[in-house]
Amino acid sequence: MRYLATDITKKVSKIGLGTSQFGSADWGYGRDYARREAPAIVRRALQLGVTLFDTSEIYGFEPRFLVRRALLKGVAFSDTARIRGFGHAERILGGALGGGRDSAFIATKFYPIAPAAQAVEQRAVASAERLGTRRLDLYQVHYPSGVVRDQPIMRGLRALQNVGVIGEVGVSNCTLDRWRSAERTLGGRVLSNQVRYSLADRSAELDLLPFAEANGHIIIAYSPLAQGLLSGRYHSGQRPADRTRAGTPLFLPENLERSRRLIEALREVASAHRVTPAQIALAWVIHRPSVAAIPGAASVRQLEDNVAAAEIGLADDEYKALAEAADEFQPAGGPMAGLPDRIRARFLTR
Repeated sequence: MRYLATDITKKVSKIGLGTSQFGSADWGYGRDYARREAPAIVRRALQLGVTLFDTSEIYGFEPRFLVRRALLKGVAFSDTARIRGFGHAERILGGALGGGRDSAFIATKFYPIAPAAQAVEQRAVASAERLGTRRLDLYQVHYPSGVVRDQPIMRGLRALQNVGVIGEVGVSNCTLDRWRSAERTLGGRVLSNQVRYSLADRSAELDLLPFAEANGHIIIAYSPLAQGLLSGRYHSGQRPADRTRAGTPLFLPENLERSRRLIEALREVASAHRVTPAQIALAWVIHRPSVAAIPGAASVRQLEDNVAAAEIGLADDEYKALAEAADEFQPAGGPMAGLPDRIRARFLTR
């Protein structure tokens, strides 16, 4: 395993483990995955030197129960902690880490829905309890709020740092301006920005990556395999069946066709190294010194493959070939992009 060069006491692995699928029905893994496979994946990750474990209070959250509770049980829409699945992934991860918790760099996230520092503090303590730890190594704002101002959020985060409940502060899905603003408001380092980054989406290279590299900060790349698109498993004749991927514009038939050149380039480089296209895609993402990637894993075997990608070194001409193929990939989008084919067809044929 390779690790980020940081001044943090704990080592942060270049390949981490994302847990958005832990406890989630949308990925289609089922209950046995949450009970058996997910804990086995975490334990194996620890054995292989993975230290970065990323989760969130909402992973495993089932929003369809929100309206039912609001209507039948009088639970306010903002009372998310009482909704089925809230904190489920944190509990799974915390239980699986066991004695490896001390070496793990535990990162979790919260949604800023209440304009009070105390609310942030309460959410952090609740996450720490679910994870079975007294200290969160990285506590991240899951999305920049368009309603709640940064001041109370950062005031709460600063208080948590002062008493040792959290180590580092991070943001997610933030523009560079919002990242800088968060740092000014906090009055200290906002270590990381967790953003979508892969060969299918290189927008982080415009300004976020240069800022991170110039200031000793970190980019945590989520969806580094573009939800599996870069594995080469999917094509027009084999589209994903799970709800998460099926509702993503990347997996529309026209985008699967447009991605063929990129997938071919990945396969060509993978063949030269006798590895998989997914491993090459991960190796490409983490070659930047300030980037760590957090792919998910459907099995222990997939985790092992992900971790092995950290040891792959690509030649300059291979990086260039992959970047050129990525530049050619321009996915289609639009307001109907995520709709099922049968619904889109009713509009497109009129």
